[in-house]
Amino acid sequence: MIAGEFDLSVGSMIGAAGMLLAIPMAEFGWPLWAALLLAFGVALLIGFLNGYLVVKTGLPSFIVTLASLFALRGATIGFTRLITGRTQVSGVEAEGFLATIFAGEIAGVPVSIFWWLGLGALGTWILLRTTFGNWIFGTGGDPIAARNVGVPVNRVKILLFMSTAAGATLLAVLQVLDAASADVLRGTLFEFQAIIATVIGGVLLTGGYGSVIGPMFGALIFGMVNQGIFFTGVNTDWFQVFLGAMLLIAVIVNNYIRNRAARSR
Repeated sequence: MIAGEFDLSVGSMIGAAGMLLAIPMAEFGWPLWAALLLAFGVALLIGFLNGYLVVKTGLPSFIVTLASLFALRGATIGFTRLITGRTQVSGVEAEGFLATIFAGEIAGVPVSIFWWLGLGALGTWILLRTTFGNWIFGTGGDPIAARNVGVPVNRVKILLFMSTAAGATLLAVLQVLDAASADVLRGTLFEFQAIIATVIGGVLLTGGYGSVIGPMFGALIFGMVNQGIFFTGVNTDWFQVFLGAMLLIAVIVNNYIRNRAARSR
């Protein structure tokens, strides 16, 4: 979103990548490394196609990735039923170093926490300390001006779509190896939850402004409230009300801060 584009296909990518990992391992006996290569390879290809269509057609990324979401989810359900006869795959067993990296624990702490912290640190460094990070801000702030000063805007957008697909695949791998199973509908509505967490974290919907740390805390708040509603015994139906209210409030606050900053210049 910092680059001014949306990727709504992340939710369906989680389900698709999970099946690309689970089916070869559970049904055909593939080793974990081969299934990982397949899942990430297909994800990067889909991310490239999404980005390529956006930059070459000029269509809004919202429309392109929404179409990709439905197509990918439908293909996932169709091929999974065709191969397995069901929509869930269990018995995904993995051992060894790779399994520990994606589904183990370090000092009693789930490895997914370290992935979250590590990727957050890496993303912050890229965004704030590298030329590519400046290109991302420039692409989201004013793509025409960025292109005029030599920023490869199209390449930046395509790489970011590929990165988003890879991130969704990583989440799918963590979930599948932790639960030893996959479901075609896993990741449903995650695309909207990701947008909400990002906006809560201070990223502008119009692009050009934001951070990595903000969405990290936005996702943390999101998860804490989700679990808190469940453990306090509050009817979980109200969680959807919370999501809508938080998104609206975050957009209003972000817009207010942006306008105030613009007036103070």
